[in-house]
Amino acid sequence: MKYKTIFFDLDHTLWDFEENSKKCLAIIYEEMDLDKFLEIPFESFHPVYEEINKKYWARYRNGFITRKDLRWKRMQAVFLHFKKYDKELAHRMGERYLELLPEQDALFPFAKEVLDHCVQKGLQLEMITNGFEETQRLKMNRSNIGSYFDTIVTSENAMCLKPDPEIYHYAMRNAGAELSSSIMIGDNLDVDILGAQRVEMDQVYFNPRQISHEGNPTFEIHCLSELLEIL
Repeated sequence: MKYKTIFFDLDHTLWDFEENSKKCLAIIYEEMDLDKFLEIPFESFHPVYEEINKKYWARYRNGFITRKDLRWKRMQAVFLHFKKYDKELAHRMGERYLELLPEQDALFPFAKEVLDHCVQKGLQLEMITNGFEETQRLKMNRSNIGSYFDTIVTSENAMCLKPDPEIYHYAMRNAGAELSSSIMIGDNLDVDILGAQRVEMDQVYFNPRQISHEGNPTFEIHCLSELLEIL
């Protein structure tokens, strides 16, 4: 057995971030009467939010925006896209989103089966996530996967973000893992896969949408069930 320690990403890898986020935003949209404020249906709001959110997360990873500002400025940016402005509402929306998001529990197909398979084989499961500490732990507990993991390394407790090699070194020290018998599983080539490559750890790129790319991960999968053949 080559791999003994399995490092997973959380959002977009095990925990279905898009599905869970969309549920939260739909609830907030109705609660705060955003259809009246923005004068558009939720179906028009959501794709714009998705694109703006990606840009703001990239800014956060690159150190151009703080965690506190990320929470509400992404909402304000959506408002501005639709030529609306309400700073107080953007703050309230950002806080409500963070309240609701960890309560959602949708996982990708075969997530639990893969985790059970790893436990049955005696593999050591670890988490490396760029998400916020409290939020990520709540997500994992709500979706009943927290107990599978020996350690949970977040960007907060490591004080650095993927793909910084230091977060991988920090996670390996915490896990007592050996590089030669470790593997990283994640959905983002520029974050999860690049970071693991920088420390020369094997990687699995989870690409459920089969997006074309020029990356060179150790493995690429389109469904988590394919991990049963790798691990």
